[in-house]
Amino acid sequence: MLLGETIAVAFQSIRANKLRTALTMLGVIIGVAAVIAMVALGTGAQRAVEERINSLGANLLTIYAGQSFNRGVASNNRVSLTTDDADAITKDARLISAVVPEMQTSLQVKLGNKNINTNVLGTTANYTEVRNYTVPFGRMFSQGDNNSRQRFAVLGWDVPEMLGGNPAAMIGQTISIRGIPFEIIGVLNQKGSGGSWSNPDEQILIPLQTARYRIFGTDRLRSITVQVAEGVPLEQGIVDFERVLRREHKIRPGADNDFQVRNQQEILATQQSATQVFTALLASIAGVSLLVGGIGIMNIMLVSVTERTREIGVRKALGATRGNILTQFLIEAMVLSFVGGALGILLGSGTAIALARLAGWNTYVSPTAIGVAFVFSAAVGLFFGIWPARRASRLDPIVALRYE
Repeated sequence: MLLGETIAVAFQSIRANKLRTALTMLGVIIGVAAVIAMVALGTGAQRAVEERINSLGANLLTIYAGQSFNRGVASNNRVSLTTDDADAITKDARLISAVVPEMQTSLQVKLGNKNINTNVLGTTANYTEVRNYTVPFGRMFSQGDNNSRQRFAVLGWDVPEMLGGNPAAMIGQTISIRGIPFEIIGVLNQKGSGGSWSNPDEQILIPLQTARYRIFGTDRLRSITVQVAEGVPLEQGIVDFERVLRREHKIRPGADNDFQVRNQQEILATQQSATQVFTALLASIAGVSLLVGGIGIMNIMLVSVTERTREIGVRKALGATRGNILTQFLIEAMVLSFVGGALGILLGSGTAIALARLAGWNTYVSPTAIGVAFVFSAAVGLFFGIWPARRASRLDPIVALRYE
């Protein structure tokens, strides 16, 4: 029997049982669709983390105050970072391209009859450049504004809505911070929380010197963000500013630092690793449903062999070989898995797109995921179709013809 005729007979058998064929393919469709959708969710989460890394800046380090140590034992005295520390790093650190001191606390902010409690951040004019912010409305305060202690405020993206206004209309208005009037001169672009405990879109920026002398009344900083010069490894940048801070804090050689250094990339890389594990878990769970679909194919093919035992006997009596029978049933199983896989890809891709547009989730349909899911569905059809096909091909023609 020619291969073309064998394929034609296989397709004819599939068309003869359309409802059973559709129900059999349903398991594969759901399995492949689940794999595509789950991987799209996980990949979208990973890409969101990558975008977060880029938005924060790949070469940023943040210094926080720590504790002093005596022979490796932490003391009860907590060490502070001050504006003098930031000035020293700016002056003496050779591998640091930018230094951004930050002092922050949560304060009451009023606009008309609106009253909110949000973070007020005193910083320098280079904050937006270092943190990769833009100012779509208004402007950022300048270094001159900082030196002259101007009462200017730049709002995070969500603050206008919290105060009951829109970003463009807020420019030029006056808000009250701790009872002191500040003119709104700009609104930052949206960043999002990125999974952190604080939302930078809800903060208000004011000049550092204004914050120091008019609001906070102290030179103590919450943190110092430093930008390592381009092309310089982060480890060398850390050594460079550590040298300056250890000198400023009079730390003896061999003693532990009384400050902490955090690398944004390391924090976000941990989040990315977690999303990769999450993606693998989701794909594995979805793969189980694809495996169940393959078992359904095998079950239906075994039923089909039993129902068509007499047909197999007739074909063998007319000269069909074991190879012909094996090929026919394998083709039927492969068609079920191929068509089910194709429909599953369409369903899974559509689900991922719908989740992105309707629910606002981060999804990305990867061509690699589509290819792997399709190949896996074909492999499932082949694997679970071999046994029924082999069983059909080994039927004795005389016994098959006598089967009722």
